[in-house]
Amino acid sequence: MRTAAQQIFQTCNKLFSRKTPNSVLEAHPSNIEAAAHLDNIQHISSPSNPPSVGASRQHVHHVDAVMERAHHGGGWLLSGIICMNILILGCSFVAGNAMSGIITSVHLQIFLIVLILLTMLWMLYYIVFTSRKDQAAVFQDSHAGPVWLRVGLVLFGLLSLLMDCFKVVNYVGYLHCDSAVKVAFPVVQAVFLFLQTYFLCRHAKDCVQLHTNFTRCGLTLTLSTNLVLWMAAVTEESIHQTDVPDFNTSVSHKMYRASYGNKQCQCSHSVCDTFKEAFYYLYPFNIEYSLFASAMAYVMWKNVGRLVEDHSHNKIKFRPKDVCVGPVTGTLVVLAGLITFIMYEMYILQEDGEKRDEALLIHFISNIVIVSLMSIYAVVGCIVYRLDCREHVSEKNPTRTLDMGLLVGASMGQFIISYFTIVAVVATGASGYLNALNLAWAVLIVLQLGLQNYFIIEGLHREPFHVMQEAALHTNAHALQEQAEMSVVMETSKTNYFLNGVDELSWKRKILKEVCAFLLLSNIILWIMPAFGARPQFDHPMEIKFYKFTMWAAIVNVGLPFGIFYRMHSVASLFEVYLTS
Repeated sequence: MRTAAQQIFQTCNKLFSRKTPNSVLEAHPSNIEAAAHLDNIQHISSPSNPPSVGASRQHVHHVDAVMERAHHGGGWLLSGIICMNILILGCSFVAGNAMSGIITSVHLQIFLIVLILLTMLWMLYYIVFTSRKDQAAVFQDSHAGPVWLRVGLVLFGLLSLLMDCFKVVNYVGYLHCDSAVKVAFPVVQAVFLFLQTYFLCRHAKDCVQLHTNFTRCGLTLTLSTNLVLWMAAVTEESIHQTDVPDFNTSVSHKMYRASYGNKQCQCSHSVCDTFKEAFYYLYPFNIEYSLFASAMAYVMWKNVGRLVEDHSHNKIKFRPKDVCVGPVTGTLVVLAGLITFIMYEMYILQEDGEKRDEALLIHFISNIVIVSLMSIYAVVGCIVYRLDCREHVSEKNPTRTLDMGLLVGASMGQFIISYFTIVAVVATGASGYLNALNLAWAVLIVLQLGLQNYFIIEGLHREPFHVMQEAALHTNAHALQEQAEMSVVMETSKTNYFLNGVDELSWKRKILKEVCAFLLLSNIILWIMPAFGARPQFDHPMEIKFYKFTMWAAIVNVGLPFGIFYRMHSVASLFEVYLTS
């Protein structure tokens, strides 16, 4: 019996000592670092080094934090399931509200209010309880939540708050004949904007080490809530901007589906129409705010349980005086684009067919010129990168990974619209100058997107110039110290040379900054045009006749919001490349 028991024990020991698929987790950096921290804690708290009472308390808290990080595998899965379910449910509500009359805007707003209230409850819990723990956020990700991103979040948040105020004033005029939920929703959303902006600006850099599973679930709730709000805003704004074609008449009419606009429910005050038009012009800012908040929440989610080394990062100064050609030409492009956009909006609403064709002609030519110049600048920047000797960044950075993923993913929307246009024009052999210009614009968009994506991704992967210069400065300073026979005067002059050389721009840096400045301003005007109502995809009927209205409207209303976001995200990425160049 004893021999049999020993054999059974040895067999079980061999089985349990074998590597299983779960053993892959042991190679995860967070688990390796957690084990190292546990070893350090055990070494510190060994009998040879008796800790003090205060130190022992800190070690206890630190052990708890490390043990929680070491057993966090289920948190990723649970938070991912929560995010997926909320997004699918929200997408169903938004689609049902847009396509059927059974799910009304009131039902959708009640669902959004519930999501917002749950998200605010978690944010308050994190601000009041979790963030005040000693070991909650001992590590900070210096790359997360940069100043320009927080400034953009605050700016878009203020404009979104103004939109909610306009909505409240407008919907109050319909309280006597419409649901009070339409007044309650913008009020709740305004409180949510204020709380979330404070939360993200204050805690965007946190690498949370306590309550990790609950924090991950809360952050995915925040992420999915902002994405559902984005989907709802994009859908409502797209329906408002979509033209329903009527080939028997020369003027298209707006497919305006707001329930308060029916003839049975009249506004009780005289400024409803003014505020109704005003808050639709603020929708683009609210859409961008939701995407900014989603990106920051995703980075916080990736940083939960992450152990970050405390590096001393130097502040990068923004000095616009270093460049001239890029900002000047970019400003001229923005002004010219604004003028042509205003002319397009004025002419496209007229009944005269010639005026509408003239509006499309102006729009196509202006966009072709802008995109062509952007392609040329991007080619110059790519050539400079080929001549650049800077090394690629090797450290893992969730913010940079997210930026590149969003850049490539969002560009797919504009790629889809452009390729569908190319196929329609080539397949039908459509003649006429408008079709030729439309085809040229689509081809140039594809070329420009590819070049700009390569330029931005390459710039985000390169080491900042100030890092390379500091390394060279330290090397040169060490060489000067070894040359003891040199005179003090020579040492001083050489040291001053290297120190002053840091602030001088080389021709490579200057060209890269010029390219970044021009592309940044050009992307701004390419964001303004579609975000504020330019829809040549519906005003030019060729694609509608080829794909039929239902299919073409689905293609444009899905791809265009991603294209609009791509332009704004490119502005943010180009600004970062400008600072590091």
